[in-house]
Amino acid sequence: MQLDQVKVRASEEISAAKSTKELYTAKLNVQAMLKDVMSGMRNLSKEERPAFGKIVNEFKQKLEEEIAAREAVLKAQELEQKYASERVDVTMPGKKYVEGNLHPITLVRNQLIDIFAGMGFQVFEGPETETEYHNFTALNTSPDHPSRDMQDTFYLTQDLNLLLRTQTSAGQIRVMKNQRPPIKILSPGRVFRPDDDATHSPMFHQMEGLVVDKGITLCDLKGMLEEFASKMFTSATKVRLRPSYFPFTEPSVEVDLSCFVCEGKGCRLCKGTGWIEVLGSGMVNRHVLENCGVDPDEYSGFAFGMGIERIAMLKYGVNNIKNFYENDVRFLKQFKD
Repeated sequence: MQLDQVKVRASEEISAAKSTKELYTAKLNVQAMLKDVMSGMRNLSKEERPAFGKIVNEFKQKLEEEIAAREAVLKAQELEQKYASERVDVTMPGKKYVEGNLHPITLVRNQLIDIFAGMGFQVFEGPETETEYHNFTALNTSPDHPSRDMQDTFYLTQDLNLLLRTQTSAGQIRVMKNQRPPIKILSPGRVFRPDDDATHSPMFHQMEGLVVDKGITLCDLKGMLEEFASKMFTSATKVRLRPSYFPFTEPSVEVDLSCFVCEGKGCRLCKGTGWIEVLGSGMVNRHVLENCGVDPDEYSGFAFGMGIERIAMLKYGVNNIKNFYENDVRFLKQFKD
């Protein structure tokens, strides 16, 4: 390509550039064409080369000036376009953002932690994938207990050694094995069972409590539950203990609260009895203490476990547990902290 042709092409490409990016591309194209022109100098005589080189250098200098001038124009245009696109009309109303809120399960979980933390409990969160030993054996659950059946537990291995925990009670085993009494812990978290109906879900939340120290009695358990009931529901809420059975506690009790809607007179919520069952508890079985290396003749303790969804359903009057998991904003936005 001849130098005259390069001059014409260069002028055309620089003038045609509509942005600094296109101008940069045009500059590279001109440099490539000049490289072809300079390669032709080998065909000139020694006398002709200095004159030709001078012409090329003058063109390069003129080219740089032309590119710089065009770049200044393009940058000014781009800056003007940017200002125009970012211009804000201060007279227009602002965008309205919907304020979110915590999920009702999270609300109740936080409320429970606040209540028990005020009584000196520390929070311990154990793993959701547990061993058969921590979830059953160490908790004094017999090998033929129905809860060990495959239709009642999500097993993860064929040897049935690894599973999704069915209760947060497994956390008390991990704590007692790694911490000497006195122990006062709260273990909230997700648990998993193959249940699915209006009041049960394959995945739900529990909160386990454990106290181990010298001289702990069932009276301590009842006093703590009365404090929990008055703060979680109403100050008039009463606590009733009924004998029951759990492998990991002895004696075991079911805990009922006087209906906080009708104040024990009988209504639809309490099915006319005046009482509502809320959780299970009892004194820690001595075999469980022994399994964890705690001397049952020196120490005693109590444990309790409650379903967080159960508490939330009672507190907020929710009649179907699935409402918590359907992500219906109309339902969720009713709950405020």
